[in-house]
Formats: sequence, structure tokens, C-alpha cells
Amino acid sequence: MYKKVEPFEKYAEKYEEWFERNRLVYLSELEALRRHLPKAGSGLEIGVGSARFAAPLGIKFGVEPSKSMAKIAKQRGVSVVIGVAEDLPFVCNYFDFALMVTTICFLNDIEAALKEIKRVLKPKGLLIIGFIDKNSPIGELYQRHKEDSLFYKVATFYSVKEVIVYLKRLHFNDFRFTQTIFNNLKDIKDIEQVVDGYGGGSFVVIVAKNK
Repeated sequence: MYKKVEPFEKYAEKYEEWFERNRLVYLSELEALRRHLPKAGSGLEIGVGSARFAAPLGIKFGVEPSKSMAKIAKQRGVSVVIGVAEDLPFVCNYFDFALMVTTICFLNDIEAALKEIKRVLKPKGLLIIGFIDKNSPIGELYQRHKEDSLFYKVATFYSVKEVIVYLKRLHFNDFRFTQTIFNNLKDIKDIEQVVDGYGGGSFVVIVAKNK
């Protein structure tokens, strides 16, 4: 088992608890992602986890390396294949869009994963990446307290600009951005606003087209 998978395999219940404790954060992130989701077509979530995002967004297929998490995702109605982003068990040019949410920081090889995503996407298919920008207030907080976290202890954080560099190398284009989570998590009393761009919100969504 990959080292970065172990926390999710062991602590699936604690992962679920985070969404209950931080429900307004979760709903804010969900809204930022929903704005970019195609209205039709076949989609895949990579690192689907417990399907907290795939299920409400109507995504039917997921890939997940943790059997504990995949079990919960299946209970939420998502068809899950056990696998990793760096070696996707799907044929070429199959999906209209692919989603990754807070998965990018747990990849073993970001470039290999993005190559695989490009392979399974149709021409002009969309890649939608939601993640915590390492240069944002929450990103900086998570990095300072990495060793205290069950999950982020094994994470590698990226900035928006770093992710764009990787995407451009693989000839993704037509970038769009939205952002949310403008306050500290403990201070959030309502669903946060979602605005275009990046550089202010801690949760950023990058949308890129497969050239």
C-alpha cells in the first residue's frame, strides 16, 4: 500500500467526521466545483474518497486506492475501481471530464498522474482540479502543522502557478479559475462566496481543456 493511502485506509471515519464538523466549508467547495461541471457527458472522479463530492455532483465513476474509502463511496451510489491516478484502469479517450478534489497533494507522481488523466480524457475533455493553494492562508497553516495531521502529514502542497506549469507541459489549455474559503475555518458562519480567479481564496478550482 502506498504510504499516502494508509491514513485514509485507517481513519476513514475521522475523514467523514471532518465534513460534518466543517459542513459550511464543504458546501462552499462543492459550490465552487459545481459551477464548472459539464451538464452532460461521462465523468470520473480520481481519488474519489468517500464520494463526498462525486455523489452530490452526479459523477457515477470513481478511482480510489483506499478500500475503506471506496466502500463508503459505493454506499453513496458511485461505481468505484480500486486504483491510483498514475495508472488509471480505463481505455484511452473515454471520459468527457475528470475531477480531482484535494487529491493532487496526495499523488506520488503528479506528472505521471496528469499524463494518465490526459490519456483517458476525450479530445477537448475537461480536467477540473479543486485543491488548497499552498500560498493561501489555510495552505500555509496546513503546512505549518503538517506533522499534527493524520492526513496532511504525508501531503505535498502545490501553488496554483505550480499546477499550471504541469498542465501546460502536457498541453492542457483554456484555463479557468474560481476560488472560495476566504476566512479561517473556525470563523466561517455561512457558505462562502465563490468568485473568479485565484490569489484570495484558500480553495481554488482550476479547469483546463485537453488539447
